[in-house]
Amino acid sequence: MRVAENLNEALHGLLDDDPTAYVIGEDVLDPYGGAFKITKGLSVRFPGRVIGTPISEGALTGVAAGLALTGNTAVAEIMFGDFVALAFDQICNFASKSVSMYGSRLPLRMIVRCPSGGGRGYGPTHSQSMQKHFIGMPGLSLYEMSPFHDNREVLASMLERGEPCLFFEDKILYTRQMGQTDPMFPVRRDGELAIAEADDRPDCVIIAPGGMAHRALAAMRTLLLEDEISCRLLVPSRLYPLDVEALLPYVNGVVIVAEESTAGGTWGSEVAHLLHGRVWDRLRGPVRLVHSRDSVIPTAAHLESEVLAGESTIHHAVREALRG
Repeated sequence: MRVAENLNEALHGLLDDDPTAYVIGEDVLDPYGGAFKITKGLSVRFPGRVIGTPISEGALTGVAAGLALTGNTAVAEIMFGDFVALAFDQICNFASKSVSMYGSRLPLRMIVRCPSGGGRGYGPTHSQSMQKHFIGMPGLSLYEMSPFHDNREVLASMLERGEPCLFFEDKILYTRQMGQTDPMFPVRRDGELAIAEADDRPDCVIIAPGGMAHRALAAMRTLLLEDEISCRLLVPSRLYPLDVEALLPYVNGVVIVAEESTAGGTWGSEVAHLLHGRVWDRLRGPVRLVHSRDSVIPTAAHLESEVLAGESTIHHAVREALRG
């Protein structure tokens, strides 16, 4: 099953199990079924609970937050994650605050789906990774889609938190197969953490969200075959608040955090800060961060690949870290 099909099946399961659940967004109705076909078939099976909206991210997230505030479950789709900036006020000043500003905690079951990232030639305003702009907001959780985490489990985990959650879905993953990995690096799970490694005594630990995982695995393969450098990959499902305790048994020596965002105020910085406070004595040096270049994202494929963090970026960072 491809990742997109797994997510579609998860949404079907959610609406089937929860009669209070709604899906809201632009062009989510059949026969179109969303820009990436993630909502395909939902409006036919669940008429009245899949709501097509005008082109207004602020309005659709406001409606979703209102539905959640009155005891329903709401899944809002932002057609391209870049446009979540238009919903910043509703998410950060209404939805996240509504969990606790009425005198007692009020569960608010709301998921905002954000197809994100580059690699598909969509250009500067349709290819960004906006995760870092929402780190540290009280009452708001961030997750990232991964081929190593079943989306039905992830949706359930988000809803169990009882607070608004942003779900970042790297677009390049939609066509990948669930669980697809390199045989050299078998993947196992420890709770919400996916772990891939060739042996249990790696030279370097790479921490990366789901969209970066295959780029990290490709770099790990080259490093092992060409340089005999062994790496461990850690892929958390929830980015924020980070379950840093889950990482600790697998972290020592040289640690790199790889993400597609540009540098400055990033998720990687948050990971490094938390690790430095807990395992500094087990590290060979500060956690190193890998980002995309400080640039808008070009449309042309050859220029886009020069800007985005990829296999070669991670490969170079690992060698530099071990050399230093």
